[in-house]
Amino acid sequence: SNGIRVVCEKITHIRSVSIGIWVKTGSRNENIHNNGVSHFIEHMLFKGTQTRSAADIAESIDNIGGQLNAFTGKECTCYYAKTLDEHLDIAIDVLSDMLYNSAFRKKDIALEKRVILEEIGMYEDSPEELVHDMLSETVWKGSAIGYPILGTRKSLRSINREVIAEYMRSRYIPDNMVISVA
Repeated sequence: SNGIRVVCEKITHIRSVSIGIWVKTGSRNENIHNNGVSHFIEHMLFKGTQTRSAADIAESIDNIGGQLNAFTGKECTCYYAKTLDEHLDIAIDVLSDMLYNSAFRKKDIALEKRVILEEIGMYEDSPEELVHDMLSETVWKGSAIGYPILGTRKSLRSINREVIAEYMRSRYIPDNMVISVA
């Protein structure tokens, strides 16, 4: 009733479950000032919630032999978990806690900026990776689709708790989300 779409596929002969929460947002939805915020939020959701530390988030899934991860692209961000089917409730609980109760602590934001700056540096040291961003920037000059997914050193400086909160309020909404379960 809130507009979120849920796609399910039951595969009776398999005992595992994969759940993905897909958000229709990526670097194409950013501007020159907040470029990289989609990727930044992806990182931040793993840093802790009101009730779980970063370690608690990881251990919740590790303790049941599952996997928890995410990725950001030009057009979407996906958070996903893979577990045995009997642990679906845990996976849903952890993912929903991350999406709706992340703390976005200032110290975590500062730390994550350093992590992403290192990621940008590693990316720039990899010509086979860097050439894709250079091509996109050239082909899509002046358009957000040409922005790098990681953001830039300059745009990262302007990302703070308020920028994150505003972006999430506008993009992390039910009409922009799909939950897939198989």
